Amino acid sequence: MDRKKLEILAPAGSFESLKAAIHAGADAVYMGGSLFGARAYADNPKGSLLLDAIDYAHLYGVKLYLTVNTLLKDRELTQQLYGYLQPCYEHGLDAVIVQDIGVMSAVQEWFPKLPVHASTQMTVCGSGGVKLLKEAGVQRVVLARELSLTEIEKIHRETGMEIECFVHGALCYCYSGQCLFSSILGGRSGNRGRCAQPCRLSYDVLADGKVISGKGENALLSPKDMCAVELLPQIAEAGVYSLKIEGRMKRPEYTAGVVRIYRKYADWYLEHGAKGYCVSEEDKKELFLLFNRDGFSRGYYEQHNGRNMMALNNRKLSDKEKKAYEALISSLKEQYVDIEKKIPVTGCLYAGAGQPMRLELASPSCRLTVYGGCPQLPRSAPMEPEQLKKQLCKTGNTPFVWKDLQIQTEGPLFVPVQELNSFRREALEQLRTAIAGSFFRTAEKRLQPKGAASPEGQPCRSFTQAAGLHISVETSEQLHAVLDSAERLKQRTEAPLRAVYVDAESLEEQLLEAVNQLHEKGLEAYVMLPAVFRAKTAERYRKYTDNWTSLPADGYVLKNLEEYEFLQEIRWNKAWIPDHNMYLFNQKSREFWRKKGSFMQTNPLELNSRELKEVSAGDSIQIIYGRYPMMITAGCLHKTLNQCRKKPGRRMLKDRYEKLFPVKNYCRDCYNVIFNSQPLWLLDQPEELEALRAGAYRIMFTTEKRQETLAVLDSWMKGGRPPADFTRGHFKRGVE
Repeated sequence: MDRKKLEILAPAGSFESLKAAIHAGADAVYMGGSLFGARAYADNPKGSLLLDAIDYAHLYGVKLYLTVNTLLKDRELTQQLYGYLQPCYEHGLDAVIVQDIGVMSAVQEWFPKLPVHASTQMTVCGSGGVKLLKEAGVQRVVLARELSLTEIEKIHRETGMEIECFVHGALCYCYSGQCLFSSILGGRSGNRGRCAQPCRLSYDVLADGKVISGKGENALLSPKDMCAVELLPQIAEAGVYSLKIEGRMKRPEYTAGVVRIYRKYADWYLEHGAKGYCVSEEDKKELFLLFNRDGFSRGYYEQHNGRNMMALNNRKLSDKEKKAYEALISSLKEQYVDIEKKIPVTGCLYAGAGQPMRLELASPSCRLTVYGGCPQLPRSAPMEPEQLKKQLCKTGNTPFVWKDLQIQTEGPLFVPVQELNSFRREALEQLRTAIAGSFFRTAEKRLQPKGAASPEGQPCRSFTQAAGLHISVETSEQLHAVLDSAERLKQRTEAPLRAVYVDAESLEEQLLEAVNQLHEKGLEAYVMLPAVFRAKTAERYRKYTDNWTSLPADGYVLKNLEEYEFLQEIRWNKAWIPDHNMYLFNQKSREFWRKKGSFMQTNPLELNSRELKEVSAGDSIQIIYGRYPMMITAGCLHKTLNQCRKKPGRRMLKDRYEKLFPVKNYCRDCYNVIFNSQPLWLLDQPEELEALRAGAYRIMFTTEKRQETLAVLDSWMKGGRPPADFTRGHFKRGVE
C-alpha cells in the first residue's frame, strides 16, 4: 500500500469533543446535528452551532462529516432533509454519512457536489455491495465491523473503493443496521438513532428448558470494546484509508486521549512502515484506563467470533485504577480541552504616513491582504517598527498566533494604539472568515416535491380483489405443512396462496426438490438467500453458479446488497424481491430498487400503518405473521459458551422479565439470528391491511414446528383469534 496518508477519524458528540479531537490531531471528525443521526442522545450541535462546527473544523484544516445515518420516513425525506442539509452544504460540509438508500439518492440529486459515505449501518460485507454503491456514486464505504483483514483486502483489491473501518471503541453484537432489539422491546429504534442497548443487559441461555450458561457470566450479548492500535499496519495494508474511532457518547477527554495515541502510531507507521512497529505498554494502559469493557479485543479483524471477545463478567475498575483514570482525565482536559489550539500565520505590514496600511497575511490554507487607515505624521517621536509589531502581535482570544511578522515602514509615522488594535482585530477576523469562506458553495434551488402518490406503473391492489398470499419457510417441517395445506390456501377468496419462499441457508440441499414440489402444486417458488453474504458464502455460491442459474425457481428474495450484485454476476433475468431488512422506508429507496429491476418489495417492519400507507403500493408485500429477527450476529452463543459443535441448532435466550427469545445458529455461514419472543399477528386486521393497497401478504415461518405452522394457516383460513402471546409489532405504534 502507498503509505502517504491515513485518516484519523474522530467522534464528536458535542462542540467540546470536536475541539478536543482537533487539538489532539484528528484529520476528520464525524458529528450529528439535530436530526437524523445515529446518536440522537449525544449533545449534538443544533442550528447555527452546527455551521460553526463546520467552520471551526475547516479553520484547522480538519474535515467534518455529518451523520445522516438513520432511516427516514417519507415525509421527513421530502419535507425536512433538504432544508436541514442546505445550510451545511453551503458552509462546505465535507461529506454526509448515510444508511438509507433513499437518502443517498436524494442527496446526490439535490447536492451533487457533496460526497456521500455509506454508513456501517448499510451492513456492507463484500465486494458486491461496494461495487453497487460505487456505481451509485458513493465515494466511501464504512465496512461492517465484522469483516476480517482478509475480506477487507479482497474488497479493496476488487473495487478500489475508499474504505473506512472502525479501529477503536464499542462493538455492537448485531451487524449494524440489522438490529430490531431495542426497537421492538422499548420502541427506541437503533435505525432511528435511539438504541437503548439491550445487548448490554444480562441474559441466560436455555437448552431443553434448562439454563446452560454459567453463573455470573450473563452479559452474553455484550462484546468487549475493540482496540486495534496494534494492528494499524495490517489494517492500512489491507487497504483501509480512514481509521474510525467510536465514541460520540463519550466525554471530550476520552476523544482526545484516544485520538492522541492513534495519531502517534499512524504517524509512526507512515514514516517507518510496518517493520519495527510496536505499541508501548504505557499507551496501551492509557487506552485501557480511558474506557474498556471487561478488557479489550482486537475486534473481528483476526477472528470470526469467540468467548474471548465478550465482556462476560463486566469487571469494574479498582480504586487504584479509578485514581489513575481521574489523573489521566485531568491531564487530558488541561492539554486538549481547556486550551485553544493556535494556527500559525505569517505576514508583512506595509505602512507610511498618508497612505493606507497594508497587511499581507498567510495561514497554512489561505492568503489575503487587508487595508487599514492612514498613519499620521508624528508630532513628536515617530513610532518604531518594533512598537507596531508589538501591538499587532497581540492575537488574544483569536485562533491565530504569529509565526513571523515583518514590518516595513516608509519614513516617520504614528498610529494610535486603538486604531492599531482595531486594524489587527479586523485583519484576523477577515482571515478567519476567508478560511471558512473558501469552503462555501451555493446550493441549486430544489424543485418542490409533489404530494406522495402510488408509483407510476404500480397500480394499487385491494385486499379483497387482487392481493395474494406469500409464505416463507425455513425448515422441511414448515415446507411440508404448507404443501399439505396448499390446495385449501389457494382456494381462499381473499388473498389466495400464490408463492412460497424457501430458505437457502437451511434447505440448500433440498432446493431443487422443494421448487419442483411447489410447482407441482401450481405455486411460484422463490429462494430466500442468506441474511449475510460474506466472502465465504460468495465463494460457495460462485463455485456452484450453474446450480443457481439452472434452478427452476421463479425468483430470489434478497437480504443484502451483495446478493443483488451476485444475481447480476450470474445474469439472473427473472424476478427478485428485496426483503424487509433492506429498509424501503420511503419512496426514494423504493424508486432506487425499481430502477434496478425489483419485481416486488417487502415493507419494512418499523413503520406503522399510517406511514405504510404513504409508501405501500401494488408491488409491496406486507408481512402479517412471523417472529421478527431481532438480531443477526457474527457472534455465536454456542461458541461463547464453549459448546460449538458446528451443527445448526436452537437455543433460548431468557431476559430479566423471563421472556424467551429463540436463537438459531446458521452454521453453514456461521451466524446467529435472535428472534422475538412473540410472533407478529395481523391476520385479524383485514381492514387495516386493505388500506395499504399492497399486492401481497406474507406469512413468515421461522422457528415453528409442524403443528404450529398448521395452526397459523388454519387461523388464516378461518379468521381465528390470535394466540395468547403475540405482538402487533410496529404496525400500531411505529417508532419515533
